[in-house]
Amino acid sequence: MRAVDTNILVRLVARDDAGQVGSAEKFIAGGAWVSHLVLAETVWVLDAVYERSAEQISTAIEMLLNHKEITLQDAEVVSSALDHFRKRPALGFSDCLVVEIARKAGHMPLGTFDRVLAGVDGVQRLK
Repeated sequence: MRAVDTNILVRLVARDDAGQVGSAEKFIAGGAWVSHLVLAETVWVLDAVYERSAEQISTAIEMLLNHKEITLQDAEVVSSALDHFRKRPALGFSDCLVVEIARKAGHMPLGTFDRVLAGVDGVQRLK
């Protein structure tokens, strides 16, 4: 299976350049894999560059989770992170993903200085 870079995933989600969208769709035909890093970078671009809301970002992640041609790395981890993000968008999706990656790996608690993140089950705030 092929893998995609952030700019390919952004084109597929933002759909802002018809030529590049077509090229991206051809590339992923038959299946494409998306790493956690590429997903996190894509979310950052959607937020910082495209100024998408938390709700729009959540919808985009859900669409990627259900896309017939795209396989997200550890989709169950991404899905759990999305659940946290939807409940508390102030956390940011990347932080939610970090928590769920650590949880899956069995490396809990996750230490942080972040007061907001510390409200997530399994996260310990350091002082």
